[in-house]
Amino acid sequence: MPNARQHAIEHSQTRTRERRHRVATEAAKIIAQGGTRDYLQAKHKAAERLGIFDDASLPRNTEIEAALREYQRLFVTGQDRALQRRREAAVEALQFFASFDPRLVGPVLEGTADHRSPVTLHVHSDEPEALDRWLDQHRIDHEVRSRRIRLDRERELEAPVYRFEADELPIEIIALPATALRQAPLSVIDERPMRRANLAQAQALLADDEITAFFGR
Repeated sequence: MPNARQHAIEHSQTRTRERRHRVATEAAKIIAQGGTRDYLQAKHKAAERLGIFDDASLPRNTEIEAALREYQRLFVTGQDRALQRRREAAVEALQFFASFDPRLVGPVLEGTADHRSPVTLHVHSDEPEALDRWLDQHRIDHEVRSRRIRLDRERELEAPVYRFEADELPIEIIALPATALRQAPLSVIDERPMRRANLAQAQALLADDEITAFFGR
């Protein structure tokens, strides 16, 4: 019977949506409590905990990020202050690295940063040693790692990541070629060009935070 078949399909779709929501919520909890930002790992760990193994019930990264925002709002004490403090540091870092066309990216920009999150900037230069010299000139002790960055759907690179602390906050600076300034690298969350903020945009964001904190909303 068509009506019975349609009802069965709708019931199945509803159950799948419910499972996706449960997995997203559990993955958000894993991220918030464990400090990992590996959405894929958190997703599979959450599904295993819940005994959910069908691919259709695995949420997209954007669903997990939405669940993370809600989890932080409800359960993470001091979340707003941790985020605001990092955005204050981000504004200072954008000013300090102004000659490298810096952009703020990641959880500090997106609003999901917690007390473990670094302030992450992209800086841009076609001179590989320029950032090393800049940090050395200002006597900033740092370590260098690397991270795979997807410039677009066809190109990727191993970008140097400079990590240091400023006022007891972790800072990471990802050095990219100047051409990357024209188009943002792809986000690991949704594989679209990632959101970025220049100094003026970061200052506006911080001003909004301060207004919200003042009115207690």
